[in-house]
Amino acid sequence: MSKDNLSVKSKKPWPTKKAMEQVYDLNLWGAGVSAFYSGEGSHHPEIVVPYVEAVTEFLSSFKEPLVVCDLGCGDFNIGSKLVPYTEKYTGVDIVASLIEHNKATFKNERLNFECIDIATEVLPKGDCALLRQVLQHLSNREIACVVGKLASFKYVILTEHLPDGDFEPNQDIISGQGTRLKKNSGVQLLMQPFNMKVLEERELSVTYPSDGKGRIVTTLYTMF
Repeated sequence: MSKDNLSVKSKKPWPTKKAMEQVYDLNLWGAGVSAFYSGEGSHHPEIVVPYVEAVTEFLSSFKEPLVVCDLGCGDFNIGSKLVPYTEKYTGVDIVASLIEHNKATFKNERLNFECIDIATEVLPKGDCALLRQVLQHLSNREIACVVGKLASFKYVILTEHLPDGDFEPNQDIISGQGTRLKKNSGVQLLMQPFNMKVLEERELSVTYPSDGKGRIVTTLYTMF
């Protein structure tokens, strides 16, 4: 990663926390819907149902349930459907007010929530990490920091919104509510500059949103 100058050091604070707080403070992903709303990608059945079915099938395949860390859990509309298939489920998000809302709203003995910046802070321990349309909002430098921590999990389930057809992966952006789609790009962790090493890669689901903007791909990585 040094080849591409992806250092974990930065002279200026990364804007992610402030940007994500603004998303919920101003309800940018769901004006008039609710105080804490993570957008259509977390609520529209055409996107939610295939994802939940695919991840549920994976989680249910183990005799001993997995410990799951949801890195970027958002409003927890999706995560709440997966908790019953786990031994323990930790929902992580960078927005403190959102985490407090989730703690008050979702109650389960297997479930807890933590306010963590996944790029700069230590991640909870677990067997499987979920990253559902999270990295697409982060700069390459932040993604590199996250990738460096994923080897602590046995499984990583990554969901990214990608362009249709040919595209140049991993174009850099400033962290915020936007994604790489406007640059005809998307996050591909096995490619430059991240070069994440895995034992196995398996596609779990592909969804084509009705708005015609790209495809949402969920991939299972078995880590070293």
